[in-house]
Amino acid sequence: MKMAHTCVRVKDLEASIEFYENAFGFVENSRKDFPESEFTLVYLSLPGDDYELELTYNYDHGTYELGDGYGHIAISTDDLEALHDKHATDGFDVTDLKGLPGTPPSYYFIKDPDGYKIEVIKEK
Repeated sequence: MKMAHTCVRVKDLEASIEFYENAFGFVENSRKDFPESEFTLVYLSLPGDDYELELTYNYDHGTYELGDGYGHIAISTDDLEALHDKHATDGFDVTDLKGLPGTPPSYYFIKDPDGYKIEVIKEK
């Protein structure tokens, strides 16, 4: 077995696609429109990775309540500081670099247009 995808529901499909493309380099793998059922599915992945992020757009839904059970998805990078600087310079909603108690900084968080948190972690 292996993980296939993670789904997040989005208010503005094009804004979400633009965020994931610009912030991380995701590419669109496929799009499935279901106008009779009023929703669209877009599958994104990072180059060289077959795990997908599914963006589900329900027509005219509006803002979603994230609740307190969702934590985050995580993306690793080999140059944490450079990506953090790029995200901050590009005006994305990012935290400072953080570390677990007693450890050097190894991650930060960025929010997508719907407020979903993405943890960006230093590759091991």
